[in-house]
Amino acid sequence: MDNYETDDWLLNIFDDWFDPCPLYADFDGLAIEWDTHTYVNPPYSNPMPWVKKAIEQSKKGCTVVMLLKHDSSTRWYKMLHEHGSNFLMIHGRLKFRTGSDAPFSSVLVVV
Repeated sequence: MDNYETDDWLLNIFDDWFDPCPLYADFDGLAIEWDTHTYVNPPYSNPMPWVKKAIEQSKKGCTVVMLLKHDSSTRWYKMLHEHGSNFLMIHGRLKFRTGSDAPFSSVLVVV
C-alpha cells in the first residue's frame, strides 16, 4: 500500500514547502520543476524515480526533504548516501494518520 499520509506533526514542519507528490494529485510531480524548498513523501513501493528527481533538483539549488522507509539495503538509499544527503532518523514508528504504528521505520533525508 502506497497511500500513507504524513503525520500531522511532521507535515506541519513543512507547511509552506512545495509537495510534488501529494495523495490524490492531479499533476505529475516527476515531470515538473520543484520549488526551492520541497517536501516529498513518495510512494514506498517505488521511491527510486523520486530519489533521482530529488538529487537532480538539489543540483539545481533546491533543498529537498524526503520521508522514506529506513532501509539501507536499497539502491536508492545508496544513491542518496553517495550524493552526500543527510539522514535524520525518526524515533519510533510513524502512524500515517491511521492511529496504529507503521510496520516499518522511517527516515527524513535532506538531499
